[in-house]
Amino acid sequence: MNGLHLIGDLSECRCDPQHLLDGAGFKEKCIDMVRDSGLTVMDATFKQFDDSGFTGTVVLAESHVAIHTWPENNGLTLDVYVCNYSADNSTKAHKLFDAIVAYFQPEEIAKHEIARGEHLLVEPLNDSIGFYVKASRQIGEWRTKYQKLSIYDTPQYGKIFRLDEYNMTSEREEFVYHENLIHPALTVHDAPRNVLIIGGGDGGSSEEALKHPSVERVTMVEIDEDVINIAKKYFQVVHNGVFDNPRLHVIIEDGMKFVRETQDKFDLIALDLNDPVGPAAALYSTEFFQQCRQALSPEGLLTLHIGSPTAHPERVAELTKRLKGVFRIVRPYTMYIPLYGAQWALAVCADQLDPKAFASDEIERRIEARNLQHLQFYNGDTHQGVFALPNFVRDLVGK
Repeated sequence: MNGLHLIGDLSECRCDPQHLLDGAGFKEKCIDMVRDSGLTVMDATFKQFDDSGFTGTVVLAESHVAIHTWPENNGLTLDVYVCNYSADNSTKAHKLFDAIVAYFQPEEIAKHEIARGEHLLVEPLNDSIGFYVKASRQIGEWRTKYQKLSIYDTPQYGKIFRLDEYNMTSEREEFVYHENLIHPALTVHDAPRNVLIIGGGDGGSSEEALKHPSVERVTMVEIDEDVINIAKKYFQVVHNGVFDNPRLHVIIEDGMKFVRETQDKFDLIALDLNDPVGPAAALYSTEFFQQCRQALSPEGLLTLHIGSPTAHPERVAELTKRLKGVFRIVRPYTMYIPLYGAQWALAVCADQLDPKAFASDEIERRIEARNLQHLQFYNGDTHQGVFALPNFVRDLVGK
């Protein structure tokens, strides 16, 4: 239902202390405030607690008002909700909310304003910070053997693909992540032929890898076949038909098992995975990194994301330390990823090739020679730029 929800925690009230104790008195005052705001009273019920505060609810034709006072803490909670289905009552709701606040005169107000009837895709970065994306509608939701999948249509990013309530990819900005996961590593390899993608069921990483003309085969190992099927149907602009490319070989299997058992050698292994929590944590272990190294060709490279240096600095530091215990060359690099709501860190790891050592003009020469098309992020300057780490990130990952 379309509407507006105003929620407030009022503290350090400077009003007459009796205001927080007298439920009967405030009931009449509140009814007057509702009418003055232009809203319609249907009923009102207030419960007075002995030697304490009160809880009250005023039922409106437009929805409700609710309040609970804590005289012992000199504060209260306030809840005003109005439906906006047949008319926009938002101005009236704000007027009522402000009148009640003025009555109690709090020194501090923690106010939350929630627009009901639209999808607010809230994603935490850690326990203290996060971000949101507004969606106009939900296209679909599915529960697979492994996870919850959902797709939303948004004004900013087009369709968004979410796994277990976390943003994975979107139509309009997927290039930021996918190009940075693939090209800083693959471009410095003189003639990459065999690429392995662990995860990446949306097809975006595979599509970027197959832009390099020397690549003869990309193997995608995705544990959840439903991710691929949904991506095929809804995210054509992300994968650009890569699932029909004969150079792409899709294997539905656990990535750890595949890497452990494969006899092939790869010029690039890209770990296109969820965050390293829950079942995915094992894919970020030292043991798995060692198995990936054994599956690389002598000039092969490994790429993966290692988290946000602002939201999860300890994760970035720990994963970098693990990687340095396995590979001779480990180069963390950063960029802002809009759909992930933060500065993000990736890493490229190798024993021979150092992507940071390649000058921008050499990268541009290789891009031209390979006729790499439709690059929206990656070029010679950005190749150099992403490896230019701020001091606080240098402190996290070491020299």
